[in-house]
Amino acid sequence: MKNLKRIILNKNKGLKKMKKVMIYAYTEFNLGDDLFIKILCERYPDTQFVLYAPRQYKVLFEKLNNISFFPSDLLFIKANNYILRKFGVTNFFRSLTAKNCDAAVYIGGSLFIQEGNWIKHLENTKSMRIKNKPFFLLGANFGPFTNHEFYSKYKDLFRQFTDICFREKHSHGLFKELNNVRVADDIIFQLKKLPNRQEEKNIVISVIKPSFREDLSNYDDIYYQKMRDIAIYFVERGYRVTFMSFCEFQGDQEAIEKITMLIPKNYLNKISSHFYKTNIDETLEIIANSSFIVATRFHSMILGWIFNKPVFPIVYSKKMTNVMTDVGFNGLYANMNNIGELKPNDVFEGMKTNLIDVSNQIKDAERHFEKLDEYLLK
Repeated sequence: MKNLKRIILNKNKGLKKMKKVMIYAYTEFNLGDDLFIKILCERYPDTQFVLYAPRQYKVLFEKLNNISFFPSDLLFIKANNYILRKFGVTNFFRSLTAKNCDAAVYIGGSLFIQEGNWIKHLENTKSMRIKNKPFFLLGANFGPFTNHEFYSKYKDLFRQFTDICFREKHSHGLFKELNNVRVADDIIFQLKKLPNRQEEKNIVISVIKPSFREDLSNYDDIYYQKMRDIAIYFVERGYRVTFMSFCEFQGDQEAIEKITMLIPKNYLNKISSHFYKTNIDETLEIIANSSFIVATRFHSMILGWIFNKPVFPIVYSKKMTNVMTDVGFNGLYANMNNIGELKPNDVFEGMKTNLIDVSNQIKDAERHFEKLDEYLLK
């Protein structure tokens, strides 16, 4: 009996306490941001992650056993947050949740755009830090911005982080003198590939609502018209077309509805719509089974490359051209600011010219987790 107790004690001495990590992320059911969370949790199965998010995120990540949720959309939570803000207390329940964690990871893409009340966003980022605990910022790009104060205040804040890994060289260059700043290719390149499937004669058009972004407020009509023209052109050449929404909150679904209203009825039997919400696997399968991607969404471009599809980017932000430069993309593409000049035949030609090899990027993207590996896996 004594020997048995000794064996159990010795085994327990060797057991490591599972670390608990707070995740900060964009939680409005955006496919790209949700994939960040998925990749993070799958990489560290022996770490317990905590996410402050709407209740449906529990459905979204029901297959992950190492993430728990604090529901941000409960009426009780929302009411108390509203009252506490009146007294100058913000993010009370989120901070309370984070307090019991060993570290925090802020993971996302376009996290630092100068728009609206950016000071409020800066203060929100400051409040994410857990006192005397490691803080990792992974996967982001910085900007666009027009105010030097915006840049300098974030630079002061970034000095206090444990590790920062940007996803493109331009952002890294802005902060390269900070010794905690690194760069690696986009985290989504780390997505586990799906099994090979039979490729369908189907193109995916990922869309946005341009006017959701202040600088694109006048582009809705011309953009919707061009997406309509592209869809009809491909249908007339024997293809099926799937319009894809990555984020309902940002107006993608509304955009699809307006585009399809412009399409004559005799084409609609060859056109379908797919709305991402909590169906990650289904969405990825549609992309993986397609033959071509017309990509306005940044991560539809990345996913197309991962699944070895030719991609025609429609650039609405410099973050896209920055990454296209980083990966050496020399194919055909269009800019939103001259979308009116885009001809459907130019897009069609992209099927022949726009296939690239991203095997180096898939390998490089793993470096995002170098410092987090040292902390969680040591």
